[in-house]
Amino acid sequence: MSANTAKVLSYYEDFTIRVGEDNRAIRSKNDSLEFHYTKKALSEHITANSSVLEVGCGTGYYGMYFADKCKTYVGIDLFPKHIEIFQRKIDEQGLNNLSCCVGDATKLVNIEDNCFDVVCCFGPLYHLPIEDRELVFTECSRVCKLDGVIAFAYINKLGVLAGACILDELTYPNRKANEAVLAFGINDIDAPFYFTTPEEMEAMAIRHGLSKIRNMGTDFFVTKHVVDKMDDDKFALYMEISDEMVRHESCTGMSNHALLLCKKTCI
Repeated sequence: MSANTAKVLSYYEDFTIRVGEDNRAIRSKNDSLEFHYTKKALSEHITANSSVLEVGCGTGYYGMYFADKCKTYVGIDLFPKHIEIFQRKIDEQGLNNLSCCVGDATKLVNIEDNCFDVVCCFGPLYHLPIEDRELVFTECSRVCKLDGVIAFAYINKLGVLAGACILDELTYPNRKANEAVLAFGINDIDAPFYFTTPEEMEAMAIRHGLSKIRNMGTDFFVTKHVVDKMDDDKFALYMEISDEMVRHESCTGMSNHALLLCKKTCI
């Protein structure tokens, strides 16, 4: 269990009251981008015969989307209220191939080695320092089958900080933020978020016997402050540009959120 588990649970308790995780994917045009590109990337690897594990499943957004596109889908989340909501959705729709439970990404208890075709880690790395991220990589690799696919979502330190300079120019840049985010990958405010880089993520993957398939940005700070102001026609034109930024790894470090897709190449 991570040392900051209590802080993460407290954050989501408050977040649920204020905003709600269940609406995040549809809250705005900009917020929808991470989900759109993540689904698109995963769709290349999830088939009707796939067994899928999602660590940090939230309220089941991806599970519900892929329910009719895979053989089995198991969701695990640290926050019990998320699992309650996800389970209610499963029950309401009678989805026998979906299940979910409360669990910790740093120690996936009751899950056997080498049993999932696709392992998705969508959230834990947002909230864990580097020593705990290593544990998550170890566990995700352990439960994934040989030649299976593992997808890690993470937050870019440069994308976050550069974006803050645009979105809140009265506060950023400042010395405290530069030192916290750039030097240590930690938040400059009291919230349990941790940041990394594409290079750090790829190095960690190599240490855990994984080979990179793709490292892609899913939303970009350069347009974050204007995307939600676009009408549907302009947004459609913007998506053509965004598609290109996602396609080119040279843009990945300038993304707010990013996705590292790996293959498990050794036991």
